[in-house]
Amino acid sequence: MDEKGLGKRLQEARQAAGLTQQQLCQRANLSFSTLTKIERGAIKAPSIFTIQAIATALGTSLDTLIGQAPALPARNLKKTRSGASFIYFDVNGCLVHFYHRAFSKLAQDTGTPLDSVESAFWHYNDDVCRGVLSVNDFNAKLAERIGVESVDWQKYYLETVEPIMAMQEVVKWASEHYRIGLLTNIMPGLLSAMRREGHLPNLQYDTIIDSSEVAAIKPEARIYEIAEAQADCRPEDILLIDDSRVNLMAAEKLGWHVLWFDDSRVEESVDRARQALEPAD
Repeated sequence: MDEKGLGKRLQEARQAAGLTQQQLCQRANLSFSTLTKIERGAIKAPSIFTIQAIATALGTSLDTLIGQAPALPARNLKKTRSGASFIYFDVNGCLVHFYHRAFSKLAQDTGTPLDSVESAFWHYNDDVCRGVLSVNDFNAKLAERIGVESVDWQKYYLETVEPIMAMQEVVKWASEHYRIGLLTNIMPGLLSAMRREGHLPNLQYDTIIDSSEVAAIKPEARIYEIAEAQADCRPEDILLIDDSRVNLMAAEKLGWHVLWFDDSRVEESVDRARQALEPAD
């Protein structure tokens, strides 16, 4: 059995089903550790009974999971001038404009001061992005804190999120020349919903690191260690493009290449990203 191919197919099937790793573990009666190892390809010859349980939980067939994965498009893989061959892209603040319009809309609809909405949101954001707090609990706590009956933050987010199209074109170009992935602090289910609704480039990413699925957020060291293992390359082979200087400094300490993206200066930031991604001669 091709363990890495199985892991990638399993991850893609789970994301297509809109399930987090924790949710799939519950459905398949599987430990979180076992599932993450299978997705990474770290378990040699996993039990066929385990794979069948996962397939059943996902509503797919055993043959689909253990068969041949769809081939990635042929790529003339290169290295950047700094030596990176794997590019991780942040999502919020890099591929999409995020939060601000949703904050404003929620404040307007509820009659709550904008600063109160933002303060309440950030109070709970880290826990929900780690998967420690469920989406329902996050919405309940947010509603309570701003003094309204209920809130559906994910609905506000998806209705107001705005793709940064120039940067998404960079991602599409990069996918033809480098191995690429997404590395994002995000709430459970949002990344899958964004992909389904066309807010992100429709690509076959080499890997996706969703904070709510790995129970760690940037700038914590653990999420970078997971991302490095999933990329299956050395720290010096990775470039992270992110809008947070704190996240970038944490990655740089581990030996990654980093590039800051300023979503308030999109044109300038896109130009800098293109320069950073120029292949070495």
